[in-house]
Amino acid sequence: MTFKHLTILLATIMTACAGAPRESYYQQYAKFPADATTDKKIDIASRVVPSPQQLAWQQMELTAFLHFGINTFTGSEWGSGSDDPNLFNPTELDCEQWVRALKDGGFKMAILTAKHHDGFCLWPTATTDYSVKNITWRDGRGDVVRELRDACEKYDIKFGFYLSPWDRNAECYGDSPAYNKLFIEQLTELLTSYGAVDEVWLDGACGEGPNGRKQEYDWESILRTIHTLQPNAVTAIMGCDVRWVGNEGGLGRETEWSTTVLAPGSYTHKQEANKALGIEETSTDLGSRELVAQASEIYWYPSEVDVSIRPGWFYHAEQDGEVRTLANLVDIYYRSVGCNSVLLLNIPPDRRGLIHEIDTERIKEFSAYLTKTFSTNAITDKEASWCAEAGESHELKADSNMTFNTLLIQEDITRGQRVEKFSVEAYSNGAWHYITGGTTIGYKRLLRFPECKAERLRITIDSSRGTANIKTASLHYAEPLAI
Repeated sequence: MTFKHLTILLATIMTACAGAPRESYYQQYAKFPADATTDKKIDIASRVVPSPQQLAWQQMELTAFLHFGINTFTGSEWGSGSDDPNLFNPTELDCEQWVRALKDGGFKMAILTAKHHDGFCLWPTATTDYSVKNITWRDGRGDVVRELRDACEKYDIKFGFYLSPWDRNAECYGDSPAYNKLFIEQLTELLTSYGAVDEVWLDGACGEGPNGRKQEYDWESILRTIHTLQPNAVTAIMGCDVRWVGNEGGLGRETEWSTTVLAPGSYTHKQEANKALGIEETSTDLGSRELVAQASEIYWYPSEVDVSIRPGWFYHAEQDGEVRTLANLVDIYYRSVGCNSVLLLNIPPDRRGLIHEIDTERIKEFSAYLTKTFSTNAITDKEASWCAEAGESHELKADSNMTFNTLLIQEDITRGQRVEKFSVEAYSNGAWHYITGGTTIGYKRLLRFPECKAERLRITIDSSRGTANIKTASLHYAEPLAI
């Protein structure tokens, strides 16, 4: 797959800065001219912007993974594909309970493992007998995908699914053309039978089939199917819209570029392009000036941080005492959403078919903590957006009676991601005091520092790729939590 269908030079528009020149933008992708200097490449990179779907995805901030299937009942994490399908028996399945819990926890989307590596399908597919249609549970008339989709619609949260490309049950796996056909048929069922789909999550899990051959996926046809049937859905990990942050520990980068030289998973020459730059998904640097100077292309390819609320991805009763603490979840929020990423938190339903009470209570506490933290703001200026060149500062009035220890700052990413480094000072007792600083901002950056008060705040854009467009800046008090 190439990005030719995504290369859109957007209409020239006026920037938010008074008197600023008009700028043109590249939606999601730009190819550098062969003779482009480093400065020219940096200029183009500064004008790459998200697609409308990517912007809507980023604004959700919190999304939930729901690992549920045969593994829930076997205690396994990766099923063999040969387990008795009748083991799947959630006697109290209530997808509305899942969605209510997620809604109370502040989550904006639910992504279900419609099929994991074991090949067991949670919807009555026509492609295999290894599904809910061929078991004793609900006399073969159950459909977990349908129940979750209906619950999402009822409670107004977005819906997505994970469909494992690796299938340890399918006899044709390893016969690449035959399995690709089956996989696309499964995708088509899910994309046409359940209404709007907002995210399709596809990892690159791959193995050998019964014939001893490694499966070769037809990503171009797979992604074309998604883009044709659900054009508003973002494709994650092996798609071209959302990338894996590089770990499963809930840790975003301190310097996180959404404009990155990392070629997406669906890109035809991904391995060749990334190898030439010496980078991969886990690399610390994916968008510095030095890398951009070496690259021939640039992408808007934001990161998603996936992590589980428990040690495992599927529910295991013995892990009921190992659910992440509130302090740990908050720290993950600052390291993901607060580092220009979206948090995908896995919250696995239990054998009853319910999200366990411990998990439910924890994410409710998590939401309450975030709501309390960000409901008050020490900045008193009604309009906290501005533009600045590198080296320029902007001052904001603050409530001198309010204690704060957290900065929230955002760029207007509809005009690109540009800030490379910034510093923050507070004015109190007749002098300016440095309190914090960072590198990239992007959609959102959260910084924590010792408690203080101030009459004014001064933010300096130390380094930027052209004019920085700051959307908002605010000061908050986050109550300390015991680790």
